[in-house]
Amino acid sequence: MSDPLLTVLLCALAYTAGSILFALEICKLWKLPDPRALGSGNPGATNVYRNGGWLPAALTLVLDAAKGFVPVWLAHAAGLSILAQAMVALCAVTGHMVPLFYRFKGGKGVATALGSGLALAPLTTLLLAAIWSLVMWRWRISALASIIAIVSGPVISALIEPDTLPLFGLLAILIVVRHRNNLIRLAQGRETRL
Repeated sequence: MSDPLLTVLLCALAYTAGSILFALEICKLWKLPDPRALGSGNPGATNVYRNGGWLPAALTLVLDAAKGFVPVWLAHAAGLSILAQAMVALCAVTGHMVPLFYRFKGGKGVATALGSGLALAPLTTLLLAAIWSLVMWRWRISALASIIAIVSGPVISALIEPDTLPLFGLLAILIVVRHRNNLIRLAQGRETRL
């Protein structure tokens, strides 16, 4: 199979996998309220935590990360270029943000970006996860931690994994745009803490 065809197939797989909003499915399984009705309205691990605690939230985080990790890992295992792997990663994150199965209304893509990053640029991604954890520990605001971590991505990737700079640059733009309402609430001092 040629590289362009394989890249297209893996991009399609990544977008389709990304389109599964595990927060909604896990809340149904746990008989919890729709996470889109809580907090920021985001179908992600933070609102699942608000709904049902650590266990369903952790499962949501792992599954949302896995749908980013697996397609990028497959692209890497197939020997595709860094650019092709980055395209697959962006398709997975885009699938989460504008999912095929939920009328194109999805989440913010942080956990899926985490999984994609771990497959493509593990050192950069682990450092970003550490930044997220420190900010979260200090301020207990998930959106603030996500924004600070993702905007650090291009700088850190440029220093230690420069081939992945375009990916982290695009992810920073996409994820910050998806957090625009959180940014407004942060500026107004109304963003909720965990």
